[in-house]
Amino acid sequence: MSGERIIVIEDDPEIFEMLTYAFSQEGWRLYSALSGEEGFDLLGKEGADCIILDIMLPGMDGFKVLKKIRQDPAFKDIPLIMCTARGEDADIVTGLELGADDYVVKPYSPRVLAARVRSALRRKESAQSRDTAIIQAGDLSIDTEKHTAFLAGAPLDLYATEFAILAHFMSHPEIVFSRQKLISAIRGDDYPVTDRSVDVQIMGLRKKLGASADLIETVRGVGYRFRSDKNEPRNP
Repeated sequence: MSGERIIVIEDDPEIFEMLTYAFSQEGWRLYSALSGEEGFDLLGKEGADCIILDIMLPGMDGFKVLKKIRQDPAFKDIPLIMCTARGEDADIVTGLELGADDYVVKPYSPRVLAARVRSALRRKESAQSRDTAIIQAGDLSIDTEKHTAFLAGAPLDLYATEFAILAHFMSHPEIVFSRQKLISAIRGDDYPVTDRSVDVQIMGLRKKLGASADLIETVRGVGYRFRSDKNEPRNP
């Protein structure tokens, strides 16, 4: 990977300078935006392969910026990592529910953040190079090349991580995955994750699946599995 565009939406110029130095060996092109409005304008002009976003910004805060980015079809699949001093569970849950792919709490190691960015870029590249594959389960279908999902013929508006989880589930029906194995499958081995963050992604995905939410079944004490037939009776 070389020359990828990384937009850093952060109102502290010293943090951008630190990241510029820390990422100097990666070959990435870093762009700085000091506010949410400036960041969104820069995204429209330059595009991006990954976005690093703070929450506490002047004017439009990071949550509003994230929501605006995810509502735009041109930007909704760009990997986005939130980097913020706000590390309360409520903030992390809000960020993930709004479509952040990752959440890093300050202070953080620039090397760790670089590893998170590399992982996000690899997932993006892998998704773009994947062979055409349409997977169907009842009224639910996905196209892994076009990155589209449909339920009873109606399009599903899924975030990148939600789509990756659903695609993995549908490719491995009836297999039980622990939370760590599920994240490792879509983000790579040794990716740090909390059970709560996985549960938030599953909760959001189920909400969007509506009446088909029970296709994703909780296996108590273990994790989750995808039911190949939601009408199939289960043992109590």
